[in-house]
Amino acid sequence: MGLKEEFEEYAEKAKGLPETTTNENKLILYGLFKQATVGPVNTSRPGIFNQRDRAKWDAWKAVEGKSTEEAMGDYITKVKELQEAAAAS
Repeated sequence: MGLKEEFEEYAEKAKGLPETTTNENKLILYGLFKQATVGPVNTSRPGIFNQRDRAKWDAWKAVEGKSTEEAMGDYITKVKELQEAAAAS
């Protein structure tokens, strides 16, 4: 299985993460997903009154230097980590 296929598989698995997954972890996954699928941030930062979208934009901007492959690998690793944590609790 190639990296892209594994990434797509884990993107599906991420949808099944428990509700107890922290917003911080969700934002990390969001940023890595966007970097892997879109590339560097291509929009302007949302305004101060749009906190949710601003946090998502910041999470994406935080991983901007990663290559597509690196972002996919980190995403897969993070989903595995969150699945293991959920199974242990």
